[in-house]
Amino acid sequence: MKCQYCSNPATVHLTDLVKKQKKELHLCQACAEQQQLLKKNELNLQTIVQVLLGQHVGPLPDELARLTCPRCGIKFMEFREQGRLGCPHDYEVFRAGLEPLLAKIHRAGRHVGKTPRLQPPAEQVSELLQLRSQLRAAVEAEAYEEAARLRDLIRRKESCG
Repeated sequence: MKCQYCSNPATVHLTDLVKKQKKELHLCQACAEQQQLLKKNELNLQTIVQVLLGQHVGPLPDELARLTCPRCGIKFMEFREQGRLGCPHDYEVFRAGLEPLLAKIHRAGRHVGKTPRLQPPAEQVSELLQLRSQLRAAVEAEAYEEAARLRDLIRRKESCG
């Protein structure tokens, strides 16, 4: 879709209801800024995250502001600015700052949604990979009886867990 004022591609799409009539406006970034419909950098992720974190975490105690993850090296202040943690260990390191935020966002202090299915032990995964490799080799060698036996064995191991 093209801008209604120039021939550039429209990236800003506004819909307004006036007397129960839908009015649409399609503009490029430059025309939207020129019409003062969009201010430069009005909606950027860092600003949104900073606003959310500032509201829910509140003023930072000095010790929280100085925290740094020993594994990935991210500082709590970097998380506040970027809105992204560096590694799973950050949840423990920054617990004091994250708990109020997560409680506000999720309305709970504990996960209550779906959880992933249990993963098979690493030994079983390794064994299944080895059996599949043997199955592939048996099929390539046209050893179909051996391939059928390996196929059945793989199916049994996968179904038993």
